[in-house]
Amino acid sequence: MQKFVKNIFPFIIVIALFLIADSVSAQCAMCRANAESSLKNGSSIAKGLNTGILYLMAIPYLLLAFVFREQLKSLYFRIRAKGTSK
Repeated sequence: MQKFVKNIFPFIIVIALFLIADSVSAQCAMCRANAESSLKNGSSIAKGLNTGILYLMAIPYLLLAFVFREQLKSLYFRIRAKGTSK
């Protein structure tokens, strides 16, 4: 039973994230209105807003990669060794 729960739990999390993702917005209404009006006026506020969003999105992934760097490195070498042994 414990192995079943261990194997099925990631799928439940992924399905829940897909169901939640439909109801969320990427920007608040004021940010979106400001970005759209700045694009129409030729301002660079929208570019800065998009850059900020990408920056905020990238930081958690970089932190996770740093924390799990040894596991990622060993996974890379296992995959590479499996590919060269053909």
